[in-house]
Amino acid sequence: MSLSCRRASLWLAAAVRPVNRTLLSLSPSPSPSPSSSFFRPTFTTPSPNNNPQSRPSSSSSQWKQRQSRDRFALAARVQGLRSRAAFKLLEMQEKYSLFRPRRNQIVVDLGYAPGSWSQVALDATAPDGKVIGIDLLPAQPPKGVSTIQGNFLSKAVQEMCKNFVLEADLKRRKMERRREWAAKKSIEIEEGEVEERGSYIDLERRSAQEEEELEQEKGLNMRVVDVVLSDMSEPWPQTQGFKINSISNPYLSLHRLMNTSGISLRDHAGSMELCKAALTFASETLKPDGHFVCKYYEGSGDDELKMVLKKMFAKVHREKPMSSRKESRETFYVALRRREDVTFERVDGMYKILQNGEVVCGIV
Repeated sequence: MSLSCRRASLWLAAAVRPVNRTLLSLSPSPSPSPSSSFFRPTFTTPSPNNNPQSRPSSSSSQWKQRQSRDRFALAARVQGLRSRAAFKLLEMQEKYSLFRPRRNQIVVDLGYAPGSWSQVALDATAPDGKVIGIDLLPAQPPKGVSTIQGNFLSKAVQEMCKNFVLEADLKRRKMERRREWAAKKSIEIEEGEVEERGSYIDLERRSAQEEEELEQEKGLNMRVVDVVLSDMSEPWPQTQGFKINSISNPYLSLHRLMNTSGISLRDHAGSMELCKAALTFASETLKPDGHFVCKYYEGSGDDELKMVLKKMFAKVHREKPMSSRKESRETFYVALRRREDVTFERVDGMYKILQNGEVVCGIV
């Protein structure tokens, strides 16, 4: 056989060889409501190949294959989101309107890593919203998000977060006062009742007095947060890699993030404890009519937590987003419009619900 014929036969064999490849079609599918704006791609997958070399050789490759076929993971990659978890919050935002733009809202994201929920919150509260994330694991924060790396259950970390939100609230009130002053002056100009502006020194003195008044008011009212989000999960204890200080280390950023341990009772108990800790923090910092979202794993303590939330909030919804995997036991409580006279505190190792300073009931 001549050289040219041999090349042609090889080319023909390569052309007719079947290709094991996922066919992707990024076209939005019908949404549950006409106003839905988040992206839902659809895809088709060819029949699996019986070639043993194409089968996954480990749990890591299985996870990669599942991610490559997951429509929400693919859509998150296309839209520049940190993870597919962003669509869970987008669905809840679409349904309950947790965030409002141009309202100077302050949002606290507990367990923010890798940052997809913080991305959604920052975009939904733009242009003047403030988002702070807290997580035990190191992660590069999204642009515009302030973060604290530390254990949220630590009192020192909680105090750092409270000081941060108080500073953010101080800046918000200063901005609101400037807007009110500008609106007042514009009305006076329209009505022709403009007073003498005074000297530059007088204006600076007046501004300094207003800042002193705001500084004195700072800390008197801790309830300044608009939305508290909790997507926390207990990480696996670290057993190696202590000398590696890198936010991209796979052990630090992936293997210690616990989804489920396989023991439903342990997962449920751990999630309930984290939800109660987040609710205690929300009781101290969440303003009246503020919102609270927490993730938990289903179990026997669900109804008890729902009872507590119903006493603290006007509306409580149990939510299982479509973007949450069907095999996952994770569910979310969405609590809307916090009541002003009800608090949730931990006293002597027991959580208690107080109304107007009086204990209503206590739970373990």
